[in-house]
Amino acid sequence: MLLFAAEGPVMIVSAPDAQYDIGYEELAAGQDRAALEAIENCRSLPADDPARQINHAIALARLGEYDAARQSFAAAARNADRLELETATGNWIDSRVLARRGLAMLDDGQFADYEALAVR
Repeated sequence: MLLFAAEGPVMIVSAPDAQYDIGYEELAAGQDRAALEAIENCRSLPADDPARQINHAIALARLGEYDAARQSFAAAARNADRLELETATGNWIDSRVLARRGLAMLDDGQFADYEALAVR
């Protein structure tokens, strides 16, 4: 997986060979409701996959459903499955760390400018 981190609260997690539709394209295009639908209708990846949980939280947060977003981020943060995500700068970030960052951003009210996308 590749995590693209830019200045400010923008993060994009991507995989060059994405086999699962968990809303990456829709989130990247700012189509949050379509992303939520794609994520919730994904049949090829378990609902408890950390990348799916993170994208689900992002879509919900962008739609203003902060309590539900918090639940999805929290689930990813405590998920027994951990994914190491490579950043564009070559750093590796644990999926739990990324989920905790999402929770912190919700706490700080920063989600209006936040984009975090995960593709497996």
